[in-house]
Amino acid sequence: MKREIPLSVPNLNTNIVGNLQECIETGWVSTGGRFIAEFEEKFAKYTGMESAVSTQSGTAGLHLALRVLGVGPGDQVIVPTLTFVAAVTPVLYQNAIPVFMDCEDSLCMDMDKLEAYLKDNHGRVKAIIVVHIFGNMADMDKLMALAAEYQIAVIEDATEALGTVVTEGPYQGRHAGTIGDIGVFSFNANKIITTGGGGMVVSRDRKHLEHMRHLSITAKTDSLYFVHDEVGYNYRMLNLQAALGVSQMEELETFVETKIKNYERYKAELADVNGIVILPFRPGTRANYWFYSLLINEAELGIGRDELMHKLIEEGIQCRPIWKLIHTLEPYKKFEAYRIEKAVYYESHILNVPCSTSLTIEEVVYVCDKVKEIAGL
Repeated sequence: MKREIPLSVPNLNTNIVGNLQECIETGWVSTGGRFIAEFEEKFAKYTGMESAVSTQSGTAGLHLALRVLGVGPGDQVIVPTLTFVAAVTPVLYQNAIPVFMDCEDSLCMDMDKLEAYLKDNHGRVKAIIVVHIFGNMADMDKLMALAAEYQIAVIEDATEALGTVVTEGPYQGRHAGTIGDIGVFSFNANKIITTGGGGMVVSRDRKHLEHMRHLSITAKTDSLYFVHDEVGYNYRMLNLQAALGVSQMEELETFVETKIKNYERYKAELADVNGIVILPFRPGTRANYWFYSLLINEAELGIGRDELMHKLIEEGIQCRPIWKLIHTLEPYKKFEAYRIEKAVYYESHILNVPCSTSLTIEEVVYVCDKVKEIAGL
């Protein structure tokens, strides 16, 4: 009998109901209400920051970050090509110029190639958006050294990396998103915790945070007479969303533990399968293990990534390839792509398999058994 196992779905506890009921009974369902401040406070405390600003989405957070850092028309912004498109689109909102960078084996930005590019082009680069792909921390030691050398702002797209923490080195104890100038998080439905939508921004620069908050409320300076002192955005989080977030924060560390446990079981179940490697996470970090990526070698496995994927889907097991490389998409083809090599390989060989925080060990084994069965093992 076919079983339905989704890729990554919300894990919502019924204790959320009380918060939502309060929103409804008090009428605070929109962009005001006590849960917004409470969620921001809980989030800041968890990540070791003094404060945080909630937003409509992670994309909105990235846009605000670029805006307050002064990125504008003609400025270059280094971005990964192997990422979700929302990490790049805000660059175009600011009429800036994305420059696409390759990945290394962690799937995160290749800092050696970044260094080579900056040696010849640093005067043109205003900011770098680094993405912690699938919760895997990028090489922040090298990135921050380069950023300091060339006086370039760093935006951490930690939308997939809430819960990832550095455990060794100069940034020991720091969370993903708290090392660069501004960090951005997402609570989309497939993230490790969810508010349905929504995002959060953090920074150690209080002026940046205050400016982002101001811009997110349409740059309003007088609520009675509706005075706005600059062009702003309606990027505020809803109290309903924040009510979900307050409850989800209480579950976060448990969710990370489940992610790690299920990853280790996938790794053990597939250890003897030639042609499949589950990608590791960076040493010196406690990753959140958000997504599990299988690297498929068709010559060894006897079946290609796409064929395996479609057969698993037919069995009710939701899985997906990695994103199309952004520099190959129509709106971005005209921009520079710097020595893109590994990203091309990974784009055609990565398969992401079920990883919900509600996924059971028994379901992990079932997925692995189906993989082996389809491969004829």
